[in-house]
Amino acid sequence: MLTEHLQVVSVLVLHGPNLNLLGRREPGIYGSVTLEAINRLLEEEAQKLEAEISAHQSNHEGVLVDAIHDAQGKHQGILINAGAYTHTSVAIRDAIAAVNIPTVEVHLSNIYRREEFRHHSFIAPIAIGQISGFGADSYRLGLHALVNHLRQSNA
Repeated sequence: MLTEHLQVVSVLVLHGPNLNLLGRREPGIYGSVTLEAINRLLEEEAQKLEAEISAHQSNHEGVLVDAIHDAQGKHQGILINAGAYTHTSVAIRDAIAAVNIPTVEVHLSNIYRREEFRHHSFIAPIAIGQISGFGADSYRLGLHALVNHLRQSNA
């Protein structure tokens, strides 16, 4: 159990395109866990960490950019699985850089063991870290790392 003096940290969790299809989409790559189950896992972990999360999924780049902009003043950290936008979106990268909110990038699969085009991330150079290849656990590990980073930075 965590001590009472910990500041409650608020984290925006963003899920990118096609993640709403988890559990049905290419289970050999992404597993059988649903997005709803991942969000429940994150809620449970956030409670243990005495943190709060707000999770959103969109298949639209601009919606994700708007959510990143709206995070200013509301959230201390961002946990993002930008899906395919990881490899294509300068707009999402620029939004994260512009708001200057500590961000952890996560992926269910190990993007470096997949197709060559997935080996490049526009987000990684501006994120405080990246976790990939552990399925739904990538999100849990990312949340722990982000909350720990935020608490150490504010100590």
